[in-house]
Amino acid sequence: MVSTAAAQSGDIGIYVNALGVVTPLNTVSIVSRVQGQIIKVNYQEGQLVHAGDPLVEIDPGPNQAALTQAEGQLARDAALLENARLDLERYQEAFASNAIPKQQLDTQVAAVHQDEGTVKLDQGLLANARVQLAYCYINAPISGRIGLRLVDVGNIVQASATNPLLVITELQPITVIFNVAEDDLPPILKQLRQGKQLVVDAFDRAQQKKLATGTLETLDNQIDPTTGTVKFRAVFTNDDEALFPNQFVNARLLVDTLHGATLVPNTVIQRNADSAFVYVIKPDQTVALQTITIGTTDGDISAVAGIDPGTVVAADNFNKLTDGAKVTVRSSTNEPNPAASPKKMHQKKTQ
Repeated sequence: MVSTAAAQSGDIGIYVNALGVVTPLNTVSIVSRVQGQIIKVNYQEGQLVHAGDPLVEIDPGPNQAALTQAEGQLARDAALLENARLDLERYQEAFASNAIPKQQLDTQVAAVHQDEGTVKLDQGLLANARVQLAYCYINAPISGRIGLRLVDVGNIVQASATNPLLVITELQPITVIFNVAEDDLPPILKQLRQGKQLVVDAFDRAQQKKLATGTLETLDNQIDPTTGTVKFRAVFTNDDEALFPNQFVNARLLVDTLHGATLVPNTVIQRNADSAFVYVIKPDQTVALQTITIGTTDGDISAVAGIDPGTVVAADNFNKLTDGAKVTVRSSTNEPNPAASPKKMHQKKTQ
C-alpha cells in the first residue's frame, strides 16, 4: 500500500542566495567643534531621534563673550570708517578749491579703504563668533537611534577630538550588503537593464524565518578577483526594526520567475547512480519508473521535466516498489489539493 501525490502546474521563482551583512545607510559619530564643558545632555541612551533634535549643550559663556567682543569691535571700526568718509568728502571739496594738495586727498582715500578693510575683517570675526556660539548647541544631523553615552555631563571636551560624544545610526531605511558569484551576474544584469525592480528577502542565520522584504538598490562596479563575487546592496524599510546594524543575514535575490512549471514534492523524487526518477501510478494500479530532470527547488517543492501536471506518483514505501509492480493506493496527506491555487516556488543557489 502506498501514498500518492499529484504533480501540479505552478509558478516557481529563481533565487540567488548569499550571506549578507546589515549596513546602515548613514552612521554619524558626533564630536564637538568647540572646546568647553558639557552642561546638558538632552537624550537617553538608545533613544530614537529626528534630524534637528537637541542632543548636547556645551557651556556657551566663553563664546557668548567672544561674540559680544566682536560686535563691539565692529561697531567701533564702523564709526571710524564713517568719520573717514566724512573727512574724505571735506578733502574733496577743499581740493576742488585748490585748498589742499593732491597728496593729502590721496592719503585720505587710502585711509577710507583701510577702514573699509578693517570693517570687513570685523564682520568676518563676528560671523565666526556666531558660528562658534552655535556649535555649543549640538543637534542631531540625521534621524536614527543613539548608541550608548560616551561622555557625561561635566566633562571638558576639545574641538574635533578623536573620541565622539555619541553615535547615531540610521535604521529606517536600512540596507543589506551581500556578495553574488560572478556566474550569477549575467541574468541579474539582464533583468536590471529591462528596468525591473528585483525583490530581496532577508532570512535569519538558519534560513527559517524571513525577517524583511526589500528591493535591490545597486551593485558594485567591479568583480572582486580574490573571491569572484560582486557586492550588491538591497534596501529595506525596516519599519518593525527586524534588521539591526552589522547583523548577519541570508539574502535571497529573486532573479526571475518561471511560469507553468510542473511541480512535485521533493519526497517523491528518487535517485540512482545515473539520474533522478519517480514512480508513476498507472490507472491499472501498477507503478512505472519514470526518469525526470530536476530544475529549480524551493524547500520541499521542485520543478521537474519528464512528467505532466496531474500525474500521480508514489509518495512512500519506495524500498518495496519496482517497475511494473502492482500496488494498492491509499489517500495521502502529501497530495496537493487540486482546488488550491498554484503555489509560487523558488530556487535556491548556495554561494
